[in-house]
Amino acid sequence: MLFWILVATLTAAVAAVLLLPLLRAAAGTEAPQSHDVEVYRDQLEELKRDEKSGLISGEDAGFARAEVARRLLAATDAVNAAGPARPTRRANRLAQLAIILILPAVGLCLYLRTGNPDVPDAPLAARLANPGNDMNILIARAEQQLVANPDDGAGWDVLAPIYYRSGRVEDAAAAFRNALRILGATPARLGGYAESLIALSGGLVTTEAQDALQKSLAIEPNDPRAQFYLALALKQEGKAPEALAAFQRIAKTSPAGAPWLPLVNEHIAGLKQDGAAPAGAQAGAKLGNPTGEDIAAAQDMSAGDRTAMIEGMVGSLAEKLKADPKNFEGWMRIIRSYSVLGQKGKAADALKQGLAAFPADGDEGKQLLALAGELGLKADGGVK
Repeated sequence: MLFWILVATLTAAVAAVLLLPLLRAAAGTEAPQSHDVEVYRDQLEELKRDEKSGLISGEDAGFARAEVARRLLAATDAVNAAGPARPTRRANRLAQLAIILILPAVGLCLYLRTGNPDVPDAPLAARLANPGNDMNILIARAEQQLVANPDDGAGWDVLAPIYYRSGRVEDAAAAFRNALRILGATPARLGGYAESLIALSGGLVTTEAQDALQKSLAIEPNDPRAQFYLALALKQEGKAPEALAAFQRIAKTSPAGAPWLPLVNEHIAGLKQDGAAPAGAQAGAKLGNPTGEDIAAAQDMSAGDRTAMIEGMVGSLAEKLKADPKNFEGWMRIIRSYSVLGQKGKAADALKQGLAAFPADGDEGKQLLALAGELGLKADGGVK
């Protein structure tokens, strides 16, 4: 009974809120000149009283009466020209009727069809005991059990991929880490842990993620997920020829119709288009796009040739970045190149400039910060 009293009270309150503007509109539909007509009529009566009482002479009363009568006629004509306000009033009455009768009736019918006032309250403890298909309740129930038993490896193993699919990537990484610690390494756990780390770094395959993927390959050499992310790491490091060969191996060993093949072939096509070959890499270096392989090869040259080559590559890229600071790949390459050369100060300065172009809260900025963590650089432009 209390439920229906509350429903009736709320319905009446909502109806009152909706009716108030309509009632005001109905009152305001009368022509404003109608008020003037009443005022002028009162003024004529007052003139008669003043004339009888001797407060005003007959001549002055006549002049005043003529002026008031003129205004009365003008106001009357304006009221007649405005016409009756019946259509507006009728529309308002229909709207009021709809609010008072139709809306509550429709709401009641919908509730009787979909609701059930006899169902008792369901506290959180009861919902956790019977979660049904509610994923949030299932997660909360699993978390409750893990708080009571943090060494339940099976619980972490089940919860980790659910966290990842729900977008709770940081929780997923922690859950995979706990599952690995308690239950040991498997390709599924190592791959899930690596994917979580990659997602946290904004798509960059970090050193820690690479270590997990290498361990996965040691257990299962044909693990396509580990092979793919390690090939992607080579590409991100600027090792285009090695990355192309790695992606081609995946495509060659994958079964026909494998779901990851379209993405692998996309990377292969992109690397071929960029000229991912030793000659292509050298050409890229001349154009100011030094790769990690270019820098390593330079170490075997004579001091003079090495200095000229490196200064040409990095200097050319630095000039391009000044002209186009929105070149994200360029910042990644120049920061890594300075670090490989041991020029940590310049690498830190490049990181600071890159973060000015790509703020740390964006996807590109997060990748720059992840690279800085790998290379021992600080986000403020310093060196760890």
